Amino acid sequence: MGKKLLLMDVDCGVDDAQAIMMALAAPNVQLLGITCCHGNTSIDNVCKNVLRVLKVCHRMEIPVFRGACLSLLGDNLHASVYHGKDGLGDVPDPSAPGLEQVQTEHAVNAMIRIVAEHPGQVSLVAIGPLTNVALAVEMDPTFPSKLKHLYIMGGNMQGRGNVSVCGEFNFRTDPEAAYIVLNQFTCPTYISTWEYCIRHPLSWEFFKDWVNQDSAKAQFMKRITAHSETFAKSERGLREQYQTPGFVPCDSYAVAAMIDESVVTEWEECGVSVELRGSLTRGMMVLDTLDLLKKESRAFLMKKCNIEKFQQLMVSILK
Repeated sequence: MGKKLLLMDVDCGVDDAQAIMMALAAPNVQLLGITCCHGNTSIDNVCKNVLRVLKVCHRMEIPVFRGACLSLLGDNLHASVYHGKDGLGDVPDPSAPGLEQVQTEHAVNAMIRIVAEHPGQVSLVAIGPLTNVALAVEMDPTFPSKLKHLYIMGGNMQGRGNVSVCGEFNFRTDPEAAYIVLNQFTCPTYISTWEYCIRHPLSWEFFKDWVNQDSAKAQFMKRITAHSETFAKSERGLREQYQTPGFVPCDSYAVAAMIDESVVTEWEECGVSVELRGSLTRGMMVLDTLDLLKKESRAFLMKKCNIEKFQQLMVSILK
């Protein structure tokens, strides 16, 4: 069998970097390109961060595309408290590749083109705000039907947020985009929610051993994760993780499911949408457990994870 074809849409912060490196390390995956979106940091920083990751992995041949710099309504929400102002822990590399390495083609155009070149074969993993993905279906309504699978890291299942009372960061950053994607995409859609991630943390002992391996990738990871490690162990960080201490590489859970579907041991199939108007609930993912919305397309929500298999994929990142 040939390799799984993958396209990644990212807002490259620390966990996006880990997810990209996981995809690059998977022998059964061919990464066709990386599209960049606003989110954890500015769009220019996102592009620079992706290039830094590709450089440390010696994979600069993979094309990087610049996408949406704001949400569909023009809002701008960053996550510097966790990722640092530059998105990668505020530890700049003077020798990092510059923006001249980014492709001139817009990310949304590239996304539509790449999927059209491989109809029914490409899995899209979207691990940032869904602005680019929503724009793709608005520009080409046939785009979802040409995808093999859509994997999303975002949303929440129980109405408990991490950047607002009821909103998870990726969905709350662009609720309209999340609404469009969850209501217009017809391809099989798999969602790694905020709750799924924080219910399956890795131990800080694992993290310590992981970043202290003798490799250039491990040294890079240790530098960029120092800021987020400090936050995760803080009082606020523990509150966000429901007082469950541990290392939570959010975006990697979605990539792991794409690489090896057996990593997820329990799913919930359900119609889903996004609340747009609530003063406290804007951006919250809504589960139609009673099937009142009569949605033809349902999402597969990840519920339980094989931690041993997930850890093995994490270990492969830094070898």
